[in-house]
Formats: sequence, structure tokens, C-alpha cells
Amino acid sequence: MKRPIGVQLWSVFTLDDFPGVLRQLREMGYAGVEAFGLHELSPTVVRQLLDDLGLELFSSHAPFPAGPDARRILDEQSELGTPVLAWSLEAEELATEDSIARGVERVNEGAANAKAYGMQIAYHNHWSEFSRLADGRRAYDVLQERLSPDVLLELDVYWAAVAGADPAAVVREYGDRVRFLHLRDGPAKTAEDAMVALGQGRLDIPAILDANPSVAWHIVELDHCDTDVMTALRESFDYLNAL
Repeated sequence: MKRPIGVQLWSVFTLDDFPGVLRQLREMGYAGVEAFGLHELSPTVVRQLLDDLGLELFSSHAPFPAGPDARRILDEQSELGTPVLAWSLEAEELATEDSIARGVERVNEGAANAKAYGMQIAYHNHWSEFSRLADGRRAYDVLQERLSPDVLLELDVYWAAVAGADPAAVVREYGDRVRFLHLRDGPAKTAEDAMVALGQGRLDIPAILDANPSVAWHIVELDHCDTDVMTALRESFDYLNAL
């Protein structure tokens, strides 16, 4: 069964004419978006733009709603109508088991606060999660052991590949806890590599998608391209849609 295809709006964050960009993404065929910031607009205006275009807001990248900023974050995202907030720990928080434990406290606090607003939290990885601790365990595995069961996973397969992990194996391993897949393509050697449209790089995208049928959304995110990003997003949608 085909999964809906969305786009992470960080991909287009630097482009002018945000309403026009959203319209182009809808015309390409994207069914929904993952928000990143408000582009100097109010949450209500952004939501109205999405609704007018028929774009579903399935999640937002926003800091874990913990600590003194929790209520501000949740009020803003509630006005936007976000069902899931996705964020990450910093690399230094993933260095040891103790630092992971301290970081997880913040994530789990955020999940509890979000639940009170009828929202959920999703953990989004970069490459540091797949480094090894002193005892040989992956930081990602230690993290998962400590996260509240209320925390979903937003698995970025490209960053897993950059870290040397097998993305399809990771997607398969974590099963139905993986709600979203972040899909990128490129050399997958370093974080600085220019990304390319899906299907034009090193990742075995079909194998990754086949590894876990429980994923709710396939999300395209292209941080930095040497080519025109809108062209790459169109090519990525066409590639995924044809699989």
C-alpha cells in the first residue's frame, strides 16, 4: 500500500514567497508537510494557507516542550494545529549512557506535557545516535530503552547511512514505533555532502520502504542541494510515487 508523501519545510526555508512555494509543492503532488518555523507569519495564517491548499500538517519540528519554554511552544503549536512535535538531542547528549539518561528526561517531560495538549512527541535522529558508546552499544539503542513508550520515532534514514548503519535494517528493527521516515539521497559519506533527488544517490530507497509497512508518512527532506531544490523535490516526489 502506498504511503502519503510529505515534505519537510526546512527544505524550502530560505526561499521567498512561502505561499507560492506551498502551492508549488501541492501541485507537485505532495499530500502534506512537516512545518519548520512560521516564516514570519502567525500560526493561524500558516494553518489557513495549508488548509486552503489541501495540505495536511502531519507534524512540526519544534523543540521538546520541556522546561520554562514548554507552554509557549505548546500554545503556538496548538494554534497551528500540530498533532506531533519532532526534535532531536544534541550530539554531546548522546556521548555516554549518563548523558543520554539526562537528555531522555527532557524528551519524556516534553512527551508528558504534549500529551496534556493532545499532542505527541517524535524523536528525530541525526548521525550521532548511531555512534558507539564505550561499551560498544549504539547510542540509539540506549536511547530507545529509556524513552517513554509515548514517544514515536521519526527515523532519518540518510543520517543513519552517513553514520555507517544499514537504514533498512534499522527501519525493520524498530517496527511499528517508527511513525515517519525522513528520506534523503546523496553520497551519504559526510554531513556536508550535497544531497540529490531521491533515487539519484547511494541509498537503496525501495529496500528501505519495503522494510517497514507500518510507517504512516514518507517525508522528503533535502537540506542542501547543488541543484535547484524545487526541481529536486519534484523529481523526488515523482520517484517515490512511481515505486
